[in-house]
Amino acid sequence: MAKQAYLAVDLGAESGRVVAGIWNGKTLALEEVHRFPNGPVALGESIRWDVLRLWHEVQIGLALAGKKYGGNVVSVGVDTWAIDFVLLNRQQEILGQPYHYRDARTRGALNRAFARVSRAEIFAQTGLQFMEFNSLYQLLAWQEHSPELLESAKTLLFIPDFFHWAMCGSLVAEFTVASTSQFVHPTRRNWSRSLLRKLGLPSHFLPEIVPPGTNLGRLRKSLAERTRLKNVKVIAPPAHDTASAVVGVPAANTGSANWAYLSSGTWSLLGVEVQKAVLTERALQLNLTNEGGIDGTCRLLKNIMGLWVVQQCKRSFDAAGRKYDYAQLAKLAAAARPDGAIVNLDDSRFLNPPDMPAVIRELCRETGQRVPRTDGELIRCAYESLAARYRDVLGYLEGATGQKIEVIHIVGGGSQSRLLNQFAANACRRPVLAGPVEATALGNLLTQIRAQGELSSLAEMREVVSKSNAVERFVCRP
Repeated sequence: MAKQAYLAVDLGAESGRVVAGIWNGKTLALEEVHRFPNGPVALGESIRWDVLRLWHEVQIGLALAGKKYGGNVVSVGVDTWAIDFVLLNRQQEILGQPYHYRDARTRGALNRAFARVSRAEIFAQTGLQFMEFNSLYQLLAWQEHSPELLESAKTLLFIPDFFHWAMCGSLVAEFTVASTSQFVHPTRRNWSRSLLRKLGLPSHFLPEIVPPGTNLGRLRKSLAERTRLKNVKVIAPPAHDTASAVVGVPAANTGSANWAYLSSGTWSLLGVEVQKAVLTERALQLNLTNEGGIDGTCRLLKNIMGLWVVQQCKRSFDAAGRKYDYAQLAKLAAAARPDGAIVNLDDSRFLNPPDMPAVIRELCRETGQRVPRTDGELIRCAYESLAARYRDVLGYLEGATGQKIEVIHIVGGGSQSRLLNQFAANACRRPVLAGPVEATALGNLLTQIRAQGELSSLAEMREVVSKSNAVERFVCRP
């Protein structure tokens, strides 16, 4: 068959890309078309997303793809981080400036919600982990400071849904990203409107929920002309980047049916793929989350602070004039004293501190551990704390499912950190298979390819990942 091109728009907390997937009927080769920076924008006392600049960059990437691949491009789909959203009015104009999930306005929102509806009832209605920046508590914050904007809103679009709207005019919510909001029912898989009513929140702006693989329409005529991408379809992938990353796990390389995934990046998301939500009292106590996956699956997982800690340490080092790349930081950590200092990454002080190294040192003092003095010791503490948390969460998942996890797949950008991968294998005492780095883009693209009729099942999609990508194996070392 003639080679076809599919486009993935993959937006992360630090950067965004437009990636082309070249499909020959058996394997998928990736080519990065355009990369651009992303990050929070300070506005007054708040933190926002500059979605218009991001859309400008996406259009540049689409135009470059149109120039390079032309009529071979079949479709495009967008995946991004979860939780955050854009509000549109009846004229489809943006209401307000979209907030960043690390904005401080949701501090204390959990307790305000629990004063109206119990923690147990919220979990039963959503199956989701309690984090104060979830969409549910963002809505509470909007209601408290700008109720008139919520009343004026006609449509709520999560970030990837907003970019799909910009591409083709669709006004829907893709299921996997909607499921992270904490107002989607975990078994009925529709909006938990009764929960919103009990919390005094409106729901008139919630759009139809559609599954991954849905054809949302063709590119707007003006966009198609500007980018030379005529007759290109917009296909909703698993629009939450972690959901796409789980599709991109090379499970054919596992050698076992009982595997866990770790999507490693700014956040570490460690979980297992199950057929239905786990809504037990124990899951509630452990603060596990049930998020939507492809083909009716559920992603039972826990959010862990992730490489955000390392990223923010690097930012502090840079500001002090000590410029490192991530490979240099890993070398410093490997050479640092292995004193075993472990900090609690669930501590809220890690969420958005002005000085990450100061937080690490403060927690080490509080817990009577040796305080890291050098940059390498700080990074090693972050890595070893992550690995220890992986071990804990792995135990939670085994207890919740009753299944022994035999191997861990680490995918995403963090899978390139060989030192962290080795620490994870040591702490968890399980083999770690690292890669592919591009699991999210692969999952996005393979969903589009299947929507075109080229593949028939999730197993076939993962077989393509295994054939198209190598993995590196790490085993426990004493």
